[in-house]
Amino acid sequence: MTLSGRDLTIGYGDRVVGTQLDISLKSGEVLALLGPNGGGKTTLLKTLLGLLPPKGGEIELGGRPLASFTSRERARRIAYVPQSHTATFAFTVETVVLMGRTAHGSLFSRPTAADRAIAARMLERLGIAHLADRPSTEISGGERQLTLLARALAQEPQFIVLDEPTASLDFGNQGRVMHEIRALGRSGHGVLFTTHDPNHAMRAADRAFLLRQGMRIADGEIRSVLTRMQLEELYGTKLTVFQDRDSGESAFLPG
Repeated sequence: MTLSGRDLTIGYGDRVVGTQLDISLKSGEVLALLGPNGGGKTTLLKTLLGLLPPKGGEIELGGRPLASFTSRERARRIAYVPQSHTATFAFTVETVVLMGRTAHGSLFSRPTAADRAIAARMLERLGIAHLADRPSTEISGGERQLTLLARALAQEPQFIVLDEPTASLDFGNQGRVMHEIRALGRSGHGVLFTTHDPNHAMRAADRAFLLRQGMRIADGEIRSVLTRMQLEELYGTKLTVFQDRDSGESAFLPG
């Protein structure tokens, strides 16, 4: 299955943020979306999710126009993990994850035994089952981000879209989240995530899409796209590149 946008024009109200954008994501593929602040990354994500209507072009899911799906049908196929945020209500971690099951039932219906089993499985998968009864207001930022990811997985979607999943996380939790993103791709999910760090994209993604001022700079296989020249053009700054002699993998630092 493929989620794709063709010749997209994206924006809010009368404001156009990006034009002539072609983007696609296949099941089992991890795609990293990189670009400077204000370049249109979040707007593009929300358009692909159906949260914002495209101002031009077409979005298709499995060859069918995304607009023809109901919101519940979309939620069964595409899950969204927003940027990590401070929880407002003291729902337990298990309750937050169970919210993902509303895509398969009524918003006001009680969780079934099957729903609870799925939620428990996702908590176990992400290594946070021990937090199930903890208020979500009393866990760390990394644990909260893993909880949101567990909620998305509880929807049992084919595609998962994450907006800056490592923002505000410490070094160790960044590694945990990126490991899970890679694992999701290996398990057959299509994963699209935004990041400011090309090193995260290099380690977790199969492909990269570079977006600057609403225009595509490059799109393709990760090693061919994440080069010094293209990243310097994308961010408008000089980079230092380090390369591991054994693996051949590159790492990037600004300056």
